[in-house]
Amino acid sequence: MKKILFATTALIATAGVAAAESNVKLGGYGRFGLAYNDGATGTRKETRLEQRFRINISASAETDAGVKVEGRFQLESNEGSSGGAAGDGPGAAGFAVSYEGFRLDLGHVSDVIDSGDVVDFFGHGIGLTDLIESDNTLDGVIDAEGFGEEDIFRQTVKARYSVGDFTVAASFTEENDSADAVAEEEDYSYYQIGAAYDFGTFAVGAAFGERDDAAETSYWVANVSGDFGNLSYNVLVGDSDALDAGDADVGYSISAAYKVSSATEIRALVAGGGLADLDGGDEAFGLGFRHKLGGGVSLRGGVAQDSEGNDLADLGIRFDF
Repeated sequence: MKKILFATTALIATAGVAAAESNVKLGGYGRFGLAYNDGATGTRKETRLEQRFRINISASAETDAGVKVEGRFQLESNEGSSGGAAGDGPGAAGFAVSYEGFRLDLGHVSDVIDSGDVVDFFGHGIGLTDLIESDNTLDGVIDAEGFGEEDIFRQTVKARYSVGDFTVAASFTEENDSADAVAEEEDYSYYQIGAAYDFGTFAVGAAFGERDDAAETSYWVANVSGDFGNLSYNVLVGDSDALDAGDADVGYSISAAYKVSSATEIRALVAGGGLADLDGGDEAFGLGFRHKLGGGVSLRGGVAQDSEGNDLADLGIRFDF
């Protein structure tokens, strides 16, 4: 699969090399407020000032034949769990080539599961900072690597094809044997494949992945998401060989967002199985809200308990640009 995806990269990148029309975009978001975690230990603070400022810079060009080529990188500043704040970036670049229903991403890009091409792995997150998301009891045992502001140990190639309401995708993330990658447990390669179908009011999707590690760890994830009037929902299930040693059940989550009005949305999430079955873990759950203030500004907050039993809360403002 690795050879096929890289060969496709070369083929698409050299197609339609006639004169191109370029476009540069700047976008992102900022957020600030208060965050609480009663599980904070050591120098980490239970209550801290939360802040993030993220900028995505992208550039694209389109050939006369209609082939679109693009690249992007990210800058970001965050608070520290012990106080203070620091910036990071620009991160490693990600690139893409697309034509009609086909898209090829490579470099610092999302794999199949993280991209949301076929499954919604994160669902309706709770609070300003997404205190918990649908992946809470599967985080780490299922690979979901995405685009960000940091340097990366591994690069990814992902191909996606959509025709009508059907989408299929595959990705390969390459191995890195550097000392830093080994220390971060990112010294294995892995592949993912998946498919999804959108029925209009709801969509179904599934993905399978396997690591090239000593245990050849495999995993899968599937979900159903949709809308019913003012209610949006996401149901996720997943399992991994990494959970077998602890005799854990299949991980699951149900999240929903209900529009109380055109400006206000209430969110709820519950997740169990998976990591919640290991080491005396707990079922994760949370309740939050989002209120639009206009101009891309919103007030957000929530309370939650994660799979480790920590009580979490946050409240603050987010603005998108």
